Amino acid sequence: MFKTLRRDIQAVFDRDPAARSTLEVLLFYPGLHAIWLHRLAHALWRNGFHLLARGVSHFSRWLTGIEIHPGAVIGPGLFIDHGMGTVIGETAEIGEDVTLYHNVTLGGVSWEKVKRHPTLEDHVVVGAGAQILGPIRIGAHSRIGANSVVVKDVPPYSVVVGVPGRVRGRNGEAPLPEPEREDLLHDRLPDPTLEMLRHLTARVVALEHTVQELRLEDDRQMADVWVESGGSHI
Repeated sequence: MFKTLRRDIQAVFDRDPAARSTLEVLLFYPGLHAIWLHRLAHALWRNGFHLLARGVSHFSRWLTGIEIHPGAVIGPGLFIDHGMGTVIGETAEIGEDVTLYHNVTLGGVSWEKVKRHPTLEDHVVVGAGAQILGPIRIGAHSRIGANSVVVKDVPPYSVVVGVPGRVRGRNGEAPLPEPEREDLLHDRLPDPTLEMLRHLTARVVALEHTVQELRLEDDRQMADVWVESGGSHI
């Protein structure tokens, strides 16, 4: 237990350059408070104290603005940066050293009492406002771009952007010498909308060029007919 708590603190220093001291992290990091209160709530939940677990979870939400169902399974090293508005559902599972930014939702798409929330494998980074919905799996070392909506499985070492989220970029190949140190890198995320517009623009230019060639060919054929007819009107 103490090893996990120390790892949670170290995760803050590893992934937030604004963290200056352990005391500051202990006192003023709501993401850390939410994780630790969840660990208490989850222990109560597993031992059958469901009402008390929900009470701890509710207090945590009031204190931090982060809602984590006590049934969710969270590995060591989770870092919730800022965290306001973040929601983690009952059957969500989060691996080791995962990073969530604010307003992230790990939500469900069913009312049935089954596994209905996502599973995030180790070292996943989820950008602000992203929504990951359903019993899908996000592969290790993947990055989910801000405001993306992900509803399908994502292979490891992927970049996902857009609405709905589309897998782009790395597709199974580790791009960094130290993938456990990767971050969201918003400035390097692809823009699928811009790429689509560029593709459509290129298609329009090609079609206009084809139409122009057809018109020229038609004009040449008309001129040939006019010459063959001796210049008379057709």
